[in-house]
Amino acid sequence: MRYRSMCAAVLALASATPAFAQEEESGPISVSGTVALVSDYRFRGVSQSDEEIAVQGGFTVSHESGFYVSTWASNLSGWGTFGGSNTELDLVGGYAASLGGATIDVGVTWYMYPGGASKTDFAEPYVKISGDVGPVSALVGVAYAPKQEALGKWFLTDDAYAAGIPDAPGDKEDNFYIWGDVSAGVPSTPLTVKAHLGYSDGNSGLGPNGTSIAPTGSYLDWMLGADLAVGPLTLGVAYVDTNISRSDYAYIGDNFQNTKTGGTIAGSQVVFSVSAAF
Repeated sequence: MRYRSMCAAVLALASATPAFAQEEESGPISVSGTVALVSDYRFRGVSQSDEEIAVQGGFTVSHESGFYVSTWASNLSGWGTFGGSNTELDLVGGYAASLGGATIDVGVTWYMYPGGASKTDFAEPYVKISGDVGPVSALVGVAYAPKQEALGKWFLTDDAYAAGIPDAPGDKEDNFYIWGDVSAGVPSTPLTVKAHLGYSDGNSGLGPNGTSIAPTGSYLDWMLGADLAVGPLTLGVAYVDTNISRSDYAYIGDNFQNTKTGGTIAGSQVVFSVSAAF
């Protein structure tokens, strides 16, 4: 289910040019990767790690034609936990090409949860356009997940969820997400500032295992932050928030709360990260 609070890792990956990576790029195939430690795994503004630390990493194999495949994983806790290994594993395939100074990236992400509950895996195609506008790097993306059981509104009432018996089993719903990212380096420093704004529209209730990729139907998420390159590492800090109200998350119930404090997992949070790219 997952906007990742891994902007630091992404920027580090994009800028990394170690010697062996340069050698790889001389051939038709290139391999790159990233590892990160984040103080809270936020996906589209909502914590997926119960507001606790998460270890994340992934790698990408790209062909000079523009086709690529990649994988990315993170531990989970609290909301979005489906048992098994309590791990999210994303499998991605796509194609990126340059067009008039911009890069167009089209692909699909398969979200899976190894060993977890059934009917939680789902596919989400996406289109991204990125480029530079003066000193600013910008990206606009759209992701649309067609109707799938993992995104269905199986629990329509609190009583049904409390009883553990879905009142609309097998329901299928779709999900729409649009977002924009910008970043810019501060001249003569190793500092990069960044921002994100996203809009989700999907299931307003509970899915087959008590979750939903857009847990309150429609909402905004945003982020403001900065990354600092320190040798091979990138240190990041970001302020993440949503406009999900107290009444919105109360409607979802205990499933959408911090397991320790009972507070919302979609409220404002400062997220720290340490990442490295190779």
